[in-house]
Amino acid sequence: MLKLTARQEQILNLIKEAIDNTGFPPTRAEIAQELGFRSANAAEEHLQALARKGAIEISPGTSRGIRLVGQAAESKAAAVPAFVPPIPPNLMSLPLVGRVAAGSPILAQEHVEATYSVDPTMFSSKPDFLLKVKGWSMRDAGICDGDFLAVKKIDSAKNGQIVVARIGDEVTVKRYRKTGSTIELLPENPDFSVITVDPSSDEFALEGLAVGLMRSWH
Repeated sequence: MLKLTARQEQILNLIKEAIDNTGFPPTRAEIAQELGFRSANAAEEHLQALARKGAIEISPGTSRGIRLVGQAAESKAAAVPAFVPPIPPNLMSLPLVGRVAAGSPILAQEHVEATYSVDPTMFSSKPDFLLKVKGWSMRDAGICDGDFLAVKKIDSAKNGQIVVARIGDEVTVKRYRKTGSTIELLPENPDFSVITVDPSSDEFALEGLAVGLMRSWH
């Protein structure tokens, strides 16, 4: 294992402590909160550096997919028995929606790029589909280009919720805010502008509510 920076050592120790205390590694959001990062994205960058240096392995498709390896695993094994996560008893099948054609339903067969079997306990509510995120407008909410957003179909939302919305021919992921008859779709990246919608004149529809996130590693 290569020499770690002070911050990488801090994150590695945080992972070890989380496994000690709970049996599970921390999520990116938990690492960010513990160390005062602005978003889970910063934690992700440090985890990738630790993986490149051989301290951890990152598994795709789960928020806690972090495993200690090499010297880190050896030192951890001396302290506590290795934790073997249980196999989820009931996986659910979710379609992955890619680029959505104008004017057609978001779950139309031609939009489905693949189907994934996932553990439903990963999400705050049972999703109906996965949406492939395009762009960085929700970066500071930890939602990055290429991520798979787990989405539950809805026709209404509360202020502050992250939604999938259709405006005319475009489908977008934003934070929802309604004031009177005006709907605003808020980005989580200062480089992007707020989208203001007038439901009486704009072709607008809510496609779903974000209930979880899966990261696609390459």
